[in-house]
Amino acid sequence: MLAFLARRLAATIPVLLIVSLLVFLMLRLTPGDPAAVLAGDAASAEQIAQIRTSLGLDRSIPEQYAIWFGHLLGGDLGQSYYYRMPVTSLIAQRLEPSVSLALITILIAVSVAVPLGVMAAWRFGGWLDRGLMGFSVLGFSVPVFVLAYVLIWAVSLKLGWLPVQGYKRIADGVGPWLYHLVLPSLTLSVIYIALIARVTRASVLETLGEDYIRTARAKGLAESRVLVRHALANAAVPIATVIGIGIALLIGGVVVTESVYAIPGLGRLTVDAVLARDFPTIQGVILFFSFVYVGINLLVDLSYVFFDPRIRY
Repeated sequence: MLAFLARRLAATIPVLLIVSLLVFLMLRLTPGDPAAVLAGDAASAEQIAQIRTSLGLDRSIPEQYAIWFGHLLGGDLGQSYYYRMPVTSLIAQRLEPSVSLALITILIAVSVAVPLGVMAAWRFGGWLDRGLMGFSVLGFSVPVFVLAYVLIWAVSLKLGWLPVQGYKRIADGVGPWLYHLVLPSLTLSVIYIALIARVTRASVLETLGEDYIRTARAKGLAESRVLVRHALANAAVPIATVIGIGIALLIGGVVVTESVYAIPGLGRLTVDAVLARDFPTIQGVILFFSFVYVGINLLVDLSYVFFDPRIRY
């Protein structure tokens, strides 16, 4: 186990290096000048050149990367061009809304999708199974922003149950915090409910055909015990995988939802940074997303040994 953990941790280093290099190069090679954006439309060429020099953008790309990477090794993600503050502080400020949205979304998705998938596999071919498959297709097909606007119109504007936009920090109270996150979380959870439920159904359905399930039923065990303790427990590895991937994707995939609901999280920060050509902020956020993704995948891999004792590293 320790050897596996050491190998996986060592493997994250080249992954993050490649990500940092690719992001750095893509930003520098795409059209657009951060100095021109900061200077404004009325700025002269001399003023833009002065800003480029102050930001270090007049240096060669290899030299810029070497300077940025050197700061990165010391834990410094650089200074935001647009916000005029360290990128690490900027990410720390915006982290709570994104993590809150991701956690509530995955809690809703798992609590709904796993039981739904188990029941659909148990009643294979029935109305629940057919309904789940139809919902899965619908959940994958409808864009998140379309569903968001439909829910805003129905739940917020027509019924007045939940706020249209905005976010309250958990320090302002758990009630207001949840009140502002319910609608965005429901919007974002639909696709993950469809994904997790479909994988759960397929995994449990395959497990229900095994000999030990027939043996458990022959012993007279209650059907609920057979489904949970035998079928679901032995189908947990692929379910844990898709849940882990879902969490990682949620952290970096809340851009549309945060923009629609005006949530000041990392997704909204990424959009604003792209529009402002804020290179250090874009690089820092993408690198942070990559680190989170690699870390969660590592935790998922380590969880396999607890779900299935036959797995040994």
